Amino acid sequence: MSKLKVLFLCTGNSCRSQMAEGWIRQLKSDLIESYSAGIEVHNINALAVQVMSEAGVDISRQYSKHVRDLMEIPFDYVITVCNHANETCLIFPGKTIRVHVGFDDPPQIAKSLKSDADILAVYRKVRDEIRRYVETLPDALPAFHKDK
Repeated sequence: MSKLKVLFLCTGNSCRSQMAEGWIRQLKSDLIESYSAGIEVHNINALAVQVMSEAGVDISRQYSKHVRDLMEIPFDYVITVCNHANETCLIFPGKTIRVHVGFDDPPQIAKSLKSDADILAVYRKVRDEIRRYVETLPDALPAFHKDK
């Protein structure tokens, strides 16, 4: 059986979608070929890299990509991880199934926090929530029917 092709999509492809891509590579690479992209391109978030590294996942070589640059890949699933991406997501060709699983935006929440410890706690919380979600894959995804 071939691996599922899954794209994690968020606004800037700097934090949540990068974490999800990293977790898939770490935990599910035998079942899922993972990608991430944004509807905009931002630099990868340094705190996301840091908290993923703490969990033993290196995302430091990943980089922000625009979803348009990946449109030729025949994704089985596109998983939006933020409301903005879910609301503005492009239409994907073929039999791609879109799924929305929203996670808090660590950089946005961090703007209102003062201490480094509180900021890192937010990033770690979201990192762990994304891991728990990834651990449920691919079983948690809606049924996919490939004509093969």
